[in-house]
Amino acid sequence: MNCVKNIFSSESVTEGHPDKVCDQISDAILDAYLTEDPYSRVACETMIMPGKVLVGGEITSKANIDISKVVRRVLQEKDYTDEYHGLSAENSKIEINIVPQSEDISRGVDCSYESKNNMSTDTLGAGDQGIMHGYATDEFKNFMPAPIVLAHMLVKKLDDARKSNEIEYLLSDGKAQVSVEYSDDMKPLCCKSIVLSTQHYSDISYEQLCKDLREQIVLPVIPEHLITKETKIFINPTGRFVSGGAKADCGLTGRKIIVDTYGGFGRHGGGAFSGKDASKIDRSGAYMARYIAKNLVASKICKRVDVQLAYAIGVAEPVGIYVDTFGTGKIPDSNIANSVQKQLELTPSAIIEKLGLLEPIYEPLAVYGQVGRSDIELPWEKIEYLYFGV
Repeated sequence: MNCVKNIFSSESVTEGHPDKVCDQISDAILDAYLTEDPYSRVACETMIMPGKVLVGGEITSKANIDISKVVRRVLQEKDYTDEYHGLSAENSKIEINIVPQSEDISRGVDCSYESKNNMSTDTLGAGDQGIMHGYATDEFKNFMPAPIVLAHMLVKKLDDARKSNEIEYLLSDGKAQVSVEYSDDMKPLCCKSIVLSTQHYSDISYEQLCKDLREQIVLPVIPEHLITKETKIFINPTGRFVSGGAKADCGLTGRKIIVDTYGGFGRHGGGAFSGKDASKIDRSGAYMARYIAKNLVASKICKRVDVQLAYAIGVAEPVGIYVDTFGTGKIPDSNIANSVQKQLELTPSAIIEKLGLLEPIYEPLAVYGQVGRSDIELPWEKIEYLYFGV
């Protein structure tokens, strides 16, 4: 009988993956509006397909932005070409369908339930109902799970090798998946499998591609102690990946929410991030939940934790706070949740102010994860130890 092992897998994708191109376009549009008007209300979706880009959503702003120009700039930076990706910055048809934010939604955001009922002077209500989760673990120094950290590192290395021409035959679409074996106390032991798929020019041999990616991407990225004789490395398992981007797969904003967060570890409320301003609590609330979770683990009150925040549309205060330390907490989870609520202001306006969410910071977040980043400074990754008296 085969021994059942604890193996968890996570994936990440390159900046040229069609879904991620859409995320980057949506967040680039958001940043453009915030640059001219920090109080812009933006909910912007993008879809790409051969020869065409569709941009739709709801935007209310004092800014006047050339959305087509933003779209073409992003496509250019991702090296999109008609031949290999199905569309390009120069030749793509761009259709835009943007309307103002619903007055019904705006009414709840501009004047919270609490302010209407003289319960508070905090006028900003949540822009929608929503459930947000934040997760943290002591596995890595960035308090993130090993599989998603390694997957992000692989695709980042792949993108860097393409842009620097270190590997000259690479194209921009690609993805990675890492499966990590864990001990019973959730410590990463080794990589059981590594999958790396990359788009490439047609004139490179499969043997050369496998050799180069193994030696120049996989082995430099994955720590030596996590690779064993049993580790399986799969590179372009189908043998060929020439057609990519929108030519091979219709792209859409918000389809990589697990890549954006914890790779499947912890939980996810379901709301996407890209293209949404901070009044949309499924974005700002998720950042705050990560801030709480990371600081709980950094405070050594637990080894790993999932934090849930829940909001009602138009209501400023969260309607629910839930903490799960998976049995690693030094005090009961309910006590931690109560302490969090006492120590931190969790209204949308307080979160936006604390985390600086009116700034145009979002386009770089659309690839390699919205949490756990060490390459850029993010307020929700700052450690400001929470105190629990233990």
